[in-house]
Amino acid sequence: MEEQKVNYSKETTSFILKEKISDMIKYGNPATSNFPRRDRKLADNIQRSMYAMLRLAIQIEKKYYKKTTLQELDIELDVLRHFIRVAMDKDYYGPNVAPPLPFKKYEYWSKLLNEIGRIIGGYMKFVK
Repeated sequence: MEEQKVNYSKETTSFILKEKISDMIKYGNPATSNFPRRDRKLADNIQRSMYAMLRLAIQIEKKYYKKTTLQELDIELDVLRHFIRVAMDKDYYGPNVAPPLPFKKYEYWSKLLNEIGRIIGGYMKFVK
């Protein structure tokens, strides 16, 4: 059986980026819907950030000059990472209150975010 070479063109990379962000949203929406009422603003900010990343990924796919949009996506990724960290941080909520995001979910979600970050970094090198 012949091995096929995979050609990583701009379209393939953008599609992978959109696909990974969509997968992250599929994981993140149910996780944030389980947040308690006191953390509803944080859940809304996390969801807003995830959808902003998807919007930026679509813009990257459609735009000719992508460098600034990639930088915006990288910034939004960092913002989302901080929101997720706050949702998991026990020190932020105090000793008597459980954080809305369990550590196991945080761990998996951060792996998804790291994978997206690697794709963005590779794409930034490709565009330069």
